[in-house]
Amino acid sequence: MADQKERARPIKMILMDVDGTLTDGTLFVLPDGEEVKSYHVRDGLGILLAQLAGLRIGIITGKTSKALERRAAKLGVDELHQGVLDKKRVLDSIIEKHGLRSEEVAYIGDDLGDLEVIRSVGLAAAVADAHPLIKEHSHFVCQKEGGKGAVREFIEFILDSQEKWRMVREKVKDLFNSRA
Repeated sequence: MADQKERARPIKMILMDVDGTLTDGTLFVLPDGEEVKSYHVRDGLGILLAQLAGLRIGIITGKTSKALERRAAKLGVDELHQGVLDKKRVLDSIIEKHGLRSEEVAYIGDDLGDLEVIRSVGLAAAVADAHPLIKEHSHFVCQKEGGKGAVREFIEFILDSQEKWRMVREKVKDLFNSRA
């Protein structure tokens, strides 16, 4: 656990997969071919909490979805890359664009398409129901499954490790009190 916390301290950007990570991996295909996905509200709030703490957020996914574009825009995601086959190449371009070192980037994923990124970042996480190889190469394995709060769990771990969790909770409390 100490090594995980040490790895979490320098994190400035959190990247994530979508299908099987932000969602449970289930796809509903409508008659017109459009795919429908389900996102957990806790993961969305987790993303907002990370942003309150000053962390950047990015998504790298192999699929393309209009619904994801809308969800990412609503959450204010800094980087959205869809239809990606080579996630490592996209990771490298994000690192360069934002002037980061690999040690300052965290990634959470679930399946084999995430493996090269998992091996390349400072803090790698697997959802509870991830492929065994992803778990084996991750520094942090969530208790929660993909689409069921795993992203939030990972974000809270990072915020706690960076000693930002209390500050973020206060900001949220102030936000809700100002609206009352």
